[in-house]
Amino acid sequence: MPSMSRPGHPQDNASCESFLKTLKREEIYANDYRDMEHLAAGIEQFIERYYNRCRLHSALGYRSPEEFEQQSEDRGGDNRQMRIVWGSS
Repeated sequence: MPSMSRPGHPQDNASCESFLKTLKREEIYANDYRDMEHLAAGIEQFIERYYNRCRLHSALGYRSPEEFEQQSEDRGGDNRQMRIVWGSS
């Protein structure tokens, strides 16, 4: 499988690799499928009903993508991530 990152930017691949690891561990390896259509339906359901709506993502401040987008819209469409720093400097 070819790399999904731009030449000279290996970190571009990290989010894709993380998603594929999660998809395999939490959906594909956890279930048995009758055929390719059943597999495709299971993956679609996992992404649309769980991964994008419920699952917490560390890159989004441990919020679901749906919650992150709603909060971004409430702030006037600014969907940049906020970095929270703990402790005093």
